[in-house]
Amino acid sequence: MATTDQQQHEEELVDYDEEDQDQTAEKDVAADGAQKRGNYVAIHSSGFRDFFLKAELLRAIGDAGFEHPSEVQNECIPQAITGSDILCQAKSGMGKTAVFVISALQQLNPTENAVLVLVIAHTRELAFQIKNEFDRFSKHLSGIRTDVVYGGTPVPVDIAKVTGDKIPHILIGTPGRLLGLCKATKDAPRGPRTGRMTDTPALNLDKLKHFVIDECDKVLEKLDMRQDVMNIYGYIKRKPQIMMFSATMNSEMRDLCKKMMQNPLEIFVDDETKLTLHGLLQYYCKLKESEKNRKLNDILDKLEFNQVIIFVKSASRAQALSKLLNECNFPTVCIHANMKQEERIKMYLAFKKFEHRIMVATDLFGRGIDIERVNIVINYDMPEASDSYLHRVGRAGRFGTKGLAITFTTDSEEDKRVLEDVQRRFDVKIPEMPDHIDSQSYINA
Repeated sequence: MATTDQQQHEEELVDYDEEDQDQTAEKDVAADGAQKRGNYVAIHSSGFRDFFLKAELLRAIGDAGFEHPSEVQNECIPQAITGSDILCQAKSGMGKTAVFVISALQQLNPTENAVLVLVIAHTRELAFQIKNEFDRFSKHLSGIRTDVVYGGTPVPVDIAKVTGDKIPHILIGTPGRLLGLCKATKDAPRGPRTGRMTDTPALNLDKLKHFVIDECDKVLEKLDMRQDVMNIYGYIKRKPQIMMFSATMNSEMRDLCKKMMQNPLEIFVDDETKLTLHGLLQYYCKLKESEKNRKLNDILDKLEFNQVIIFVKSASRAQALSKLLNECNFPTVCIHANMKQEERIKMYLAFKKFEHRIMVATDLFGRGIDIERVNIVINYDMPEASDSYLHRVGRAGRFGTKGLAITFTTDSEEDKRVLEDVQRRFDVKIPEMPDHIDSQSYINA
């Protein structure tokens, strides 16, 4: 796990949109009186101070240089800080992470030695990033303890984190490890007649007040992971505030989420064309498989970039392509699921701190990972579905900035289907890549 020194280098604010827009968000009132938000329009708050947040929390937000909330923050935070359940679908870069971080910290009173906020993420990297955001926003709030748990680390180490006299008030983790800690038991005081374990769960959720699932569609789409989440929820003794967030969420997934919630505030994009990322220049490049490497070298040689993420479809291809690029004098790192957890975190931090400019990754890195200097995404392999495409290209052009996405396609029917689906679903025309791309079209001045 990363050290405190490493965490202190995490300097950017996840998912923030700095633009101060003046339009007013459309609101629809449902028949039952509950407000439902429709298409995103803009922001209409003069600043985070309008939310009447704690002075310490406002100071942390100010330290990051942000004043104006994005629309999803403007819509969600006032309701979330009252304890309402929240179900939110909003495109990448709108500030969903900040909604639950700020809302939970605003309500948190860390006087008890217990887990009060539980956040579930589908990957270790996302869990690690969310932990850093809680640390970032709580730095002026005294007494708040935050920790993260995930598979790949020794279970006894994590049991020690959630027991004893310094239990984290905010715990972020992946479903499998969190459920394992709920099922595990902590050591009983050893007496003369017994050295046995008690049946007290290591992770005690009796006093939990806030239950958050980030990228909820990804967490709940697979039956085994969904069952883990439901089992974790079964260990909670009283109804917590439930907040769920994702960039993509179909009606079936939305209905599933709502079964766990009580009259949630629903904020979602009901017109999927609104999910298209503004400021992102998108092209496709039709190639034979054997032509991809040469084309990739040409692109990296010709284009100006701060950082680039190149997505491939498997761990073995990530390793091979990273090795090839290094041999071609393009210093590159890669991240994939077959790496040891410590190595993945090390590479993630190094890339985040701008120690490397090119990364090859699988879809493991396609969701929720925010690195503000990335301005080019290359789909070396076509993603399997339009959802994956949106999440991948959303790594570029974050925070309302410009970006460039280039997708390699082959003559396969699958590649053609996904490209057509992306254009139809998000109502966007993706043209063929021209011979020359003006850097001013994808790099901010």
